[in-house]
Amino acid sequence: MSSLLVFPGQGAQQPGMLQRVPRETLDEASDVLGEDVSRLDSAEALQSTRAVQLCLLIAGVAAAGQLAMPADYVAGLSIGAYPAAVVAGALNFSDALHLVSLRGDLMQQAYPQGYGMTAITGLELAAVEALLAQVHSEDSPVYLANINADNQVVIAGSEGAMKTLADLARSQGAGLAKRLAVSVPSHCPLLETPAKTLAEAFASVKLQTPKIGYLSGSRARPIINTEALRDDLAFNMCRVVDWRGTVQSAYERGVRLQIELPPGVVLTGLARRVFEQGTVIAFDGARLDTLQALLREEGSRQP
Repeated sequence: MSSLLVFPGQGAQQPGMLQRVPRETLDEASDVLGEDVSRLDSAEALQSTRAVQLCLLIAGVAAAGQLAMPADYVAGLSIGAYPAAVVAGALNFSDALHLVSLRGDLMQQAYPQGYGMTAITGLELAAVEALLAQVHSEDSPVYLANINADNQVVIAGSEGAMKTLADLARSQGAGLAKRLAVSVPSHCPLLETPAKTLAEAFASVKLQTPKIGYLSGSRARPIINTEALRDDLAFNMCRVVDWRGTVQSAYERGVRLQIELPPGVVLTGLARRVFEQGTVIAFDGARLDTLQALLREEGSRQP
């Protein structure tokens, strides 16, 4: 049996999310970036895509360090891939900070307003794809962005197109069509240009072969080759997230313990639909010694 650490994406952020991060981690990040990162988690600061993504990186890496117990696999949803790569030993934390800072700036600058993401719950993927084909146009684009579960997907695009599609989805029985706290249209072709710019910055960054299994949230399979990992991290902002497939892939590989790193519990809820056996738990709200004991117990079951 195996264990998996998962790292959430943008939309999971919460004001004050860095308050439980050890001071040494905050100091390290502040030294690397030349700014006080503890100021990035205020409600006002979190209006910035860059601040959100840096906070998610720092919080995820710090919490994984507090566990002090290695897992067998890591996976991250969107920006969550960066702390996942750091924890896997593939990407240096300092390099991750610089890359995520640039990533957030590029995404924000590409679409400063009028775009975003909306979650649709209660419709099958095929039904949402039919609505996308009906609503999408060059002047008012909207795309599939995330496949989170059998009946939950996320769309990305212009505000007008998302609202039109959300209204149609509700009329067809969608239980929820919720605008997410994301100000850019991630995981669709609209972000291909900033992804290419980020890839240029990645070219000078040294990556290592992951020391534990790194599952791609886009490809829903492990990546070992460093060049494939470089491509996965640089371009995941413009590729559809297959989180349903990623969690299913982990389960099929014997994972029976999933721990969601901070902030939030969204990925925990999604995983419960896949995990017929085993344990799914979030770092937030759990005792640290309980999480460590679960990791230790799962590790002892290894053949």
